[in-house]
Amino acid sequence: MAPFVPRKKLQVEPANPKRVAAPLADTKLIRKPKLGTSRPRKKDIPEGLWTKCTKCGTMIYDKELDENLKVCMHCGYHFQISARERINALVETCSFEEMDASMTSVDILNFKGVASYTEKLKQYQQSTGSKDAVVTGICLIGPYRVGLGVMDFNFLGGSMGTVVGEKLTRLIETCTDRALPLIIISASGGARMYEGMFSLMQMAKTSAALAYHARNRLPYISVLTHPTTAGVMASFASLGDLILAEPGAMIGFAGPRVIKDTTQAELPPGFQTAEFLQQHGLIDDIVPRGEMKQRLINYLGFLTGN
Repeated sequence: MAPFVPRKKLQVEPANPKRVAAPLADTKLIRKPKLGTSRPRKKDIPEGLWTKCTKCGTMIYDKELDENLKVCMHCGYHFQISARERINALVETCSFEEMDASMTSVDILNFKGVASYTEKLKQYQQSTGSKDAVVTGICLIGPYRVGLGVMDFNFLGGSMGTVVGEKLTRLIETCTDRALPLIIISASGGARMYEGMFSLMQMAKTSAALAYHARNRLPYISVLTHPTTAGVMASFASLGDLILAEPGAMIGFAGPRVIKDTTQAELPPGFQTAEFLQQHGLIDDIVPRGEMKQRLINYLGFLTGN
């Protein structure tokens, strides 16, 4: 019988072998892309360099807009401009002699509101650099010496108070005394509510001065810009021997909603625009801002006989 020989033990590797990390140099990092709906940020546009056209929506470089007298080069939309800008665009260099530059309004009614009338006046005097909503003076437009009054809508909406009425009346009377033609460029929301009846009185005062100016056979050109409404339109703005307007200007007395509620009638579209009023005989000519100076020179020559 053969002797018993024990079996050799088999070396079996464990089921979970020890993992050895790869060398650092061979390791590759894969970054998982972030998923989301975030949109790329728009580039910041510095303020004060570009203006969006109200009519066509085009972004316009402010420097180019100023050089074009604040008229959109793409659609012809006329932006509002200050009284000083209008004067610089119309009169001959260094010819403007301002009248009553220091005249300021007072809070004669002691008006109370969110802010007092006195505070409002100081605020707009600082922002516009003018004492009130009109600048008046004697100047040269082409070869013609004229009296010029320019309203500024940026000052309390171009509203007519005692100072506006007084300055315009003095301008009209000066033109009458010196036998000068008169030009008034209007941009106003009407009478100034802070002055109540004193403001409404300016309608009669300016109209009376114009009647005396007309009696002396002196020409008066009224230029209507956006907007010219209410008490200003119902007085001196509509009394010109020749009435001009800028394209697209809103011109009327009350707003369309008030008129519709009062008359209970359907109103024709665009009935308060310069173009509609020219078609119906109120306005003599519509003149783009860039052509205004030369057109005024032509009309002054015709009205004065020169």
